[in-house]
Amino acid sequence: MGFDEETSTSSHRLPSFPREDTPLIAKPKPLSSQFKTFANVFIAIVGSGVLGLPYTFKKTGWVMGLIMLFSVAALTYYCMMLLIFTRRKLETPLGSSSYSFSSSFGPNGFSKIASFGDLGFEVCGSIGRVSVDVMIVLAQAGFCVSYLSFIANTLVNVINSNESSSHKILGFLTPKALYILGCFPFQLGLNSIPTLTHLAPLSIFADVVDLGAMGVVMVEDVMIFSKHWSVLKAFGDFSVFSYGIGVAVYAFEGIGMILPLESETKDQDKFGKVLGLCMAFISIIYGSFGALGYFAFGEETKDIITTNLGAGLVSILVQMGLCINLFFTFPLMMNPVYEIMERRFCDSRYCIWLRWVSVLGVSLVALFVPNFADFLSLVGSSVCVVLGFVLPALFHLLVFRREFGWKWIALDGIIVVFGVVIGISGTWSSLVEIFAPTA
Repeated sequence: MGFDEETSTSSHRLPSFPREDTPLIAKPKPLSSQFKTFANVFIAIVGSGVLGLPYTFKKTGWVMGLIMLFSVAALTYYCMMLLIFTRRKLETPLGSSSYSFSSSFGPNGFSKIASFGDLGFEVCGSIGRVSVDVMIVLAQAGFCVSYLSFIANTLVNVINSNESSSHKILGFLTPKALYILGCFPFQLGLNSIPTLTHLAPLSIFADVVDLGAMGVVMVEDVMIFSKHWSVLKAFGDFSVFSYGIGVAVYAFEGIGMILPLESETKDQDKFGKVLGLCMAFISIIYGSFGALGYFAFGEETKDIITTNLGAGLVSILVQMGLCINLFFTFPLMMNPVYEIMERRFCDSRYCIWLRWVSVLGVSLVALFVPNFADFLSLVGSSVCVVLGFVLPALFHLLVFRREFGWKWIALDGIIVVFGVVIGISGTWSSLVEIFAPTA
């Protein structure tokens, strides 16, 4: 299936910029080992969303939380594979009865459909690409809003913990607002860098910090839980079901990276197995982190679990390390937004004012986010559900509808409907939590 002018401009006009879903661990290579593929998938998925899982388990109950977490992981994996199967089908020569990897890749070893947006265009034309682009922009910007919210709330917990919540600086600024605005000029500078060449190593640093912080927090949780047993609930009200699903979907978001990751894998036939093992491994880490955090603090679990830790040196180092991590991860996560917006509005040319306006918009939204975990649920329910469930199942259904029996068509349809229902109910539930009056 050929590409027209729109596909060319959206995919290849900016060689110096990464695509919206290019892995940041290294430049794409067609011959990645299974271990490197595992590492790339792990880096693409694991992020700040895990920090809101203990609070989510407090709301949903630990058994219900684990069930939802593992169910979302399984469905996310299935939808990732749907994207891969859809691309292989589109790149298989007409008349072929089986998939042919030699036909799925160009002469340089890379797939012709290199990204989620390319796939959307091949299936639905311009509306497909626009749908994917809009969801990616909203998702990435949402991630960055949560980063600023985390940084500000953590600094308030570390620096202003003894002050009243109504304390104002200069008579009108809350400490949280001051810290967000304090990040703003530095983020303008970092986000003015036109290429990720110098920022890409921060991706690996970020994940090392995340893993180290999770390890320290889980050790602290075990030590606290061993000294006293908190009152725990296994199941929460059904009203929090959509809320929990939203946070879980946010935590596993990374589907935009799957197509380029598969393209650079040496043994294509084993990519699904490697992906499945990695998703299972991440699920175990997430489940352990969420459950242990809730077990340790019970109903006292806060929306950012690290703020539950004491005022010791290790606790402060962990919290500040995560703040530094997310501060430098911000421009990495915003780069897909710039790639898409500069492609659409600036003819793929670097535009500093567009970047600065985007940073300003994200910073202003962060000022009005009262609760970290509630915002994770909002982004997960309203945007990540569409990217992770609705669009992959819809694209798969449209491509295979003439070949599959009604059972497979019904399964795709059920996933689409489920995603829409969770999107609507989860968004509503999250908004209710965000705007609920505080005690």
